[in-house]
Amino acid sequence: MNGFKRLVAIAGIAGGMAALFVLRMPIAAQQQGTPVGTETREPAHPPVQVGPSSALGAASYVQHCAVCHGDEREGILPGFPPLIGIHHQMSDDKLGELIHTGKGRMPGFPAVQGGELTALLKYLDSVPAPVGLATNAPKPSGLVAAGDALFHQNCAFCHGRDAMGGESGPDLTQSKIVVGDKTGAQMAAVVREGRPENKMPAFNFSSEEMSGLIAFIHARVEAAAAHPGGRRGVVVADLQTGNVDAGKAYFNGAGGCAKCHSATGDLAGVATRYQGLQLEERMLYPRGARSKVTVTTENGEKISGTLAYRDEFTVALRDPKGTYRSWRTDRVKFTVDSPVEAHVDQFPRYTDNDVHNLMAYLQTLKSKEQGTGNKGQKDADE
Repeated sequence: MNGFKRLVAIAGIAGGMAALFVLRMPIAAQQQGTPVGTETREPAHPPVQVGPSSALGAASYVQHCAVCHGDEREGILPGFPPLIGIHHQMSDDKLGELIHTGKGRMPGFPAVQGGELTALLKYLDSVPAPVGLATNAPKPSGLVAAGDALFHQNCAFCHGRDAMGGESGPDLTQSKIVVGDKTGAQMAAVVREGRPENKMPAFNFSSEEMSGLIAFIHARVEAAAAHPGGRRGVVVADLQTGNVDAGKAYFNGAGGCAKCHSATGDLAGVATRYQGLQLEERMLYPRGARSKVTVTTENGEKISGTLAYRDEFTVALRDPKGTYRSWRTDRVKFTVDSPVEAHVDQFPRYTDNDVHNLMAYLQTLKSKEQGTGNKGQKDADE
């Protein structure tokens, strides 16, 4: 109980300070000669009332959560997600369970119970302070403004504040789904279902909230189109500057690509699976490509599998059955086949033309039937 009483006391102080700050805001604005509302817009939701309960929740958040998830629930890249709008993803029961038991790197807080837990959940469900706009920014419509607030709370962490790409999410103003979806139906489906393979969660927005979110994203697409020089992303057309035939010749000849790859084998359809900058990144450095290792034991037995660990003292692998096996390096012989090393070795040999031409050729490999230059180039241009 002593800890809880202390937390209540902290909450009371926090509530008093917050109330004092709110009361002083108009006075400060007048003293600076700035009319209230000049640089900010009205929030899409009513502001959170500062009272003992919300102050207690804020104090509990500061004590248990802020060190990882940020002072304003904004998240800390790359390891800790934002908690703004978390109620769109999880119910209070699920949140309470997560708080008590933890998950992954997040520890559990079983001592957060009763009134403190209720206050913390209420705080997590509250609307943060609105984000100000520059004085010369056009005032958005009510629907777009509501979507702006919702996007900032739930999407900006990955896709950037202006929807033009962030740390882990793509530029939505260049997305084929977004640009081609005039009604918003496709976007709504993606938002509601999520994309688990890309670590995008599903969001449970109301129809009104979804309309605002779609209106905001469409507004960002229009703004990006009006100022093309300001985009951050790389579009496919930026990378279609090479010669397909020269790229094919390099692939099969000087580049040595055909020693490990086949246009009708492992790379068949690669331009469908990856596009633009993503394809070029895979070409230059295939992240996630696993090394193979063959270990020869003292009695001559050879064991092959995926390299799981290696240092100067130990080598380990996972065999085809998934069993982890390890040996001391001074007692076995082993050979490692690392597909990434061949790509790294190629770096100093590439010329600019080699990269552009090879990329042009890879962009033609859209299906198993497309491994030759002219037909592939026609499809790539389309």
